[in-house]
Amino acid sequence: MSQLTYTPTSSIPSIVDDLRQTFRSGLTKNIAYRKEQLSNLVRLMKENTDALEKAIWDDLHKHEMECSVGEISPIIDECEYMIKNLDRFSKATPTTKRFLMNSGDKTIVRKEPKGVVLVIGAWNYPVNLLLMPAVGAIAAGNCVLFKPSEVSAHTAELISRLLPKYLDKRAYAVVNGGADETTVVLEQKFDHIFYTGNGYVGKIVMAAAAKHLTPVTLELGGKSPVIITPDANLEVAANRVIWGKCFNNGQTCVAPDYVLVPQDMFEPLIAAFRKSLVKFYTDTPQKSNSYGRIVSARHFDRLKTLIDKCDPKTILIGGETDKDDLFIAPTIVGPLTTDDEVLMQQEIFGPILPIIPVKDMNEAIEIVNSRDHPLAMYVFSENSKTYNHILDNTNSGGVVINDILMHLQELSLPFGGVGGSGMGNYHGDRSFDTFTHERSTMIRSTGMETVLSARYPPYTDDKNTLLSLLVYGFPSSAGAKVKTFFTVCSAAWNVFFKKSKL
Repeated sequence: MSQLTYTPTSSIPSIVDDLRQTFRSGLTKNIAYRKEQLSNLVRLMKENTDALEKAIWDDLHKHEMECSVGEISPIIDECEYMIKNLDRFSKATPTTKRFLMNSGDKTIVRKEPKGVVLVIGAWNYPVNLLLMPAVGAIAAGNCVLFKPSEVSAHTAELISRLLPKYLDKRAYAVVNGGADETTVVLEQKFDHIFYTGNGYVGKIVMAAAAKHLTPVTLELGGKSPVIITPDANLEVAANRVIWGKCFNNGQTCVAPDYVLVPQDMFEPLIAAFRKSLVKFYTDTPQKSNSYGRIVSARHFDRLKTLIDKCDPKTILIGGETDKDDLFIAPTIVGPLTTDDEVLMQQEIFGPILPIIPVKDMNEAIEIVNSRDHPLAMYVFSENSKTYNHILDNTNSGGVVINDILMHLQELSLPFGGVGGSGMGNYHGDRSFDTFTHERSTMIRSTGMETVLSARYPPYTDDKNTLLSLLVYGFPSSAGAKVKTFFTVCSAAWNVFFKKSKL
């Protein structure tokens, strides 16, 4: 067992206050400082790869290949991307002025850090989902309070020891704990909260943030559907759906949660799934070192209860469990209907995959639209007209055509949910934007006071004529321009040369 030490609740307010004082000192606003911290984070990942992989294995039985692809390499890539582009990201950007009266002024948008931000990680990707948002927060110049998930205790303990060795302890701190400690953390004032997890806790986070009017990014989940169209390549679809469902043992926020397939393709799809599973994990997946485990006994019990409640006739593949090993076999269940009370009510978050036959793609669309918007949607189709019809008539956080999970790995794409699956997004440029305040700035000359005095009281029709020109400019037609010119000249004469009459 990991010896994860929880942070005393009495010390949490002072930890946050210390971060606040550091931010006010201006330390983290220096671009060179930010790059140095990001470089240190890269060193942490590279110098401790084996230790990180061991901790994640102890928590989730996750193979080192899945650790590399899903946990470690994305952090390194994101840090290096931020370092390379930070000068560009942080540079103030000019705006194109729309009012004539401001044409001689300087208008820019400054990119400023929000302040002290809280990042709450998740247990299923205990490195990625804690550090990936933090990369954007550090790059944007914020101080960061890290809250790892206590469920993945081995990884939380390791990260808690490593971060202070690589990152400046004045600007970045870690708090560990469960519900009690997290409650105290959420009572503190932050300038942004980034939470990854389930919708129930997401509501608690948002309610706590509302007390301080703190903006939030919520990366939640939901029942992400797979739609198999009549023209799909079944062999490829089966390989990729099984890979995506079993990656991290199904404990992925964008894992396929259920499959919609035309009725006449149901049996061929099940046969293709069976073939893919044997090819990936053999007939005994429990013996495969490529197949992960459930994170805890509590989550195991939840998933086993789902399997036990299923009609045995619908368990077409798998169903085996071993609590001592936290093992649940890849389990295919079907045919089911959308109102199934066991598997179609909540996100499954494990290696159980319901299959629902549909009569056509319009029924599939209706099923997707009858639920909260999912975090991800997957469509397998060889016909652009088919998949565009589905995309045009549904909504989701993200979409992948003919694959699973891969949009999460492509960091040039913003990642986030919509509606019940979350709010806000991150990755790449969007991570920097998420933790940045865009401060509108106008720098005006003290000259032109005579002309601009037309805006001062007392207000007259002549002043209104002049202001209309300064705001909207001349009309487009030649005739109107001439007429406006003489009208403005008359108004200017009355305002600036007959002041005694005003």
